[in-house]
Amino acid sequence: MMIDLYQAALRARNGASGFYNDNVRIDTAGGPVIVRIPLAGADSMDLRIWPEQEVLAALAAHHVTHVPRLLHTSRHPAFQVHEYIPGEVVDDIAPRGVRLPPVVPHDVVDLFAQLATVPRDKLPALPTDWPVDGDTPAFASRLSRVTEGVYATFRQRFGALFTALGVPDEPLVPVLTRWDNLTLRPFVLVHADVHRKNMILSNGRVVFLDWELALWGDPVYELAVHLHKMSYLDDERSAVLGRWANVMPPTLLRGWEADLETYLAHERVKSAIVDTVRYSQLLTGASFNADDEHHLIGKLAQKLNAAGEIWRWAEPIMEERVAALVHQAID
Repeated sequence: MMIDLYQAALRARNGASGFYNDNVRIDTAGGPVIVRIPLAGADSMDLRIWPEQEVLAALAAHHVTHVPRLLHTSRHPAFQVHEYIPGEVVDDIAPRGVRLPPVVPHDVVDLFAQLATVPRDKLPALPTDWPVDGDTPAFASRLSRVTEGVYATFRQRFGALFTALGVPDEPLVPVLTRWDNLTLRPFVLVHADVHRKNMILSNGRVVFLDWELALWGDPVYELAVHLHKMSYLDDERSAVLGRWANVMPPTLLRGWEADLETYLAHERVKSAIVDTVRYSQLLTGASFNADDEHHLIGKLAQKLNAAGEIWRWAEPIMEERVAALVHQAID
């Protein structure tokens, strides 16, 4: 019975944890499966509108490839059972700075093109106040309101650290002033979280995991989130942009180049805010060796400096300064 898998996963808890779910491999007589269990009390720092299982069911019905099969879902207790995808996590074989297997950027664009064909009426119901189709400024405002909410929620606890790291009192202002200039563009289904740790290279193709952040929204936002999180090499980035522009329908390409930069500005600011909180929490709640901690601090410094360009910092912040300030805040 499926509940037995859930109980086994609770006992094992030996899977990979994301920010919102535990993923536990359980071996069964029919082969391994993944039991996906929501993390109780996880801080919500992203826009979420649909239960993941409903998105996966819609994708299966529309025959979208590159997606794991949903085998079972339960509300009480809350868990899902997904097919186990044999293969390698892309981040393990090609972390940032390492050239990707050519199939990865190819399949990313292939996925985006497939998602653009999923009809709205085949997807779960939208929130009643969701922006009307094509209203990209309203869609973008929903994104930034979530980021503003994260900043407001954690400002009391991390306010001194934010200030010391150079985060302005109103960090979203440089982004909000650009939303009204977005081009109106039809909405499509977007994954909204395609990055190296959410991809498995399996039998020569890529399977994309973690659909909990899927949205009905601007396809250029999808592209921006992906580019921001992937950190492609320059030629890989150019190839992805070129192929994306060639395969997407013309109606989705209006004004995309300028709007891509606008969405990227939001993602850089969001990362600086969210990851200041998340990384500080990680360093507080876990034992890291010196190399792991150095890597985490280095990533945070990169994210802060990327946002610093949006905030027009006079000079970048050094890793040593970031490390000292974070330790001062959490010690």
